[in-house]
Formats: sequence, structure tokens, C-alpha cells
Amino acid sequence: MNQMKTVMLLGGLTGLLLLIGGMVGGKAGMLIALVMAAVMNLSAWWFSDSIVLRMHKARPLGMDEAPRIQAMVETLSQRAGIPAPRVYLMEHPSPNAFATGRDPSKGVVVVSSGLLQLLNEPELEGVLAHELSHIHHRDTLVQSIAATLGGAIMMLAYQMRWFGFLGGARDDDDGGGMLGLIAMAVLAPLAASLIQMAISRSREYGADEGSAQLTHNPEGLASALEKLGRESRRVPLQTHSQAAHLFIVSPLRADFLARLFSTHPPLEDRIARLRAMSGT
Repeated sequence: MNQMKTVMLLGGLTGLLLLIGGMVGGKAGMLIALVMAAVMNLSAWWFSDSIVLRMHKARPLGMDEAPRIQAMVETLSQRAGIPAPRVYLMEHPSPNAFATGRDPSKGVVVVSSGLLQLLNEPELEGVLAHELSHIHHRDTLVQSIAATLGGAIMMLAYQMRWFGFLGGARDDDDGGGMLGLIAMAVLAPLAASLIQMAISRSREYGADEGSAQLTHNPEGLASALEKLGRESRRVPLQTHSQAAHLFIVSPLRADFLARLFSTHPPLEDRIARLRAMSGT
């Protein structure tokens, strides 16, 4: 069900991009938007992992540095039936983690130094299993494509505002007129954000369930999420908003508007679901 929902939502993002292209340039605009979407998705598939690793200055974590982490990843990967991903370290006191990689054979799990200092062994195992579940279900690729399409829509919508205000809207049967163009420029980014949010939230719930299945200990991840939520607010992590969906807990500010449009489900809800699995 989650996979079908994700496919439908990605189709919605692509359709929104084509609609913008059609409003600006008719059939030719739709074709250009389609080509642009294909190129951007291919780029996201091929380069997203290296880009996000450089963005957060992550480095490979050697076996001699963290043998227990490597052993956990090996064991959990065997249970999941995927190749063991590479483990990277992000030197930052804010406790967090994310996964990247275009497919399970190219998977990477990134943990922050703050996370390693904060969590005990069952909690750390729960977090690693969560990230491995993302890799196993190819969420890392899906979320990269969603972020790329969303970014393209935001960029086109910004340009559409100027196009509409300068009277560049098409008035024939294929266009929506100046007012329609301006309205689309305002509504398209909102719709794209909502679709991205729905995709990411769905995948987070799925990864939480996957972690519980791999570890047979939902309480480990539940306890970890409690600590991560509390400490990440105290020691925030600076990252680009387009990368926020990658992390196990949102690194962005926690005001009302941010929570409303967050790519992550409420932590309280995730913790309650996990504890319901363990019967506590």
C-alpha cells in the first residue's frame, strides 16, 4: 500500500511539473518540462549520494574506529537480505542519522558524532535498522527524486511569478491567462511541498516498522527517538531544507509552521506506534 501511494504521489509531482510547463509554453512547454524532469531524475539517481555526503562533510568510518557499529550493520544487513552499506561519520554534536545511495548495493548510512555519544547499544541498533530499512526499500532514491522534482517546481514557480507579472502569459486555449499563471505560481510550490511531505512521512513510518522487524525490539528505536527529539532541539543541525527529509528526526526548527509542513511525522506518534508494537 505504501509503495503504491508513493508511486501515485511521485506521479502527482511529475504531473504538476508538466502542468506548469503547459501553462507557460503549451505543448512545447510540457515537452520541455518532461525532458527537464527526466534529466533531473537521472541526475538525482546518479549523483545524489555524493552530493549529500559532501554537503554534510561526512567521511568513511573505519572498522578500527567503531567495530561495534560495523558489526551491527553487518548483522542487520544479513537479516534484511541486502549488502552491508558503507558507514560514514558526520562530525557534529547534534545527534542524527540518515541513509543515502541509489540502490542497496550503493547504500550509505551516515551517523553524527553526537548520536554515537548519546545512544546506548539497543537504541543505536534501532536507528541503524531504521536507516537500513530505507536502503532496503529504496526510499533513498524515491526521496531524492521527490526532492529534485519539488526543487524544479519551486524554481519554475518563482520564474512564473515574474512571467505573469510582466504579461507573458499565454491567452490561447492552451494557456490559463495571466491570472491563472500567477495563481499557479503561488499554489504549485504549496502543492509540491504537501506531496513531498506525504511521501516522506509515509516512508518514515515504513522505516520505523522495518526497524522493529529487523531488531525484534521496537522499544530500542522508540527510546532513541525520544532522546534524538530532545537533544536535536537543544543542539540544532544546520542543513539545507531540501535535505531535511533524509534525517531520522527533522533537523529544522520546531515552530508551529515548521511542524505543520514537516517532512517527518510527529515524533510522539512514531514513538506511540513503536511502543504499541512492543505492547508497552
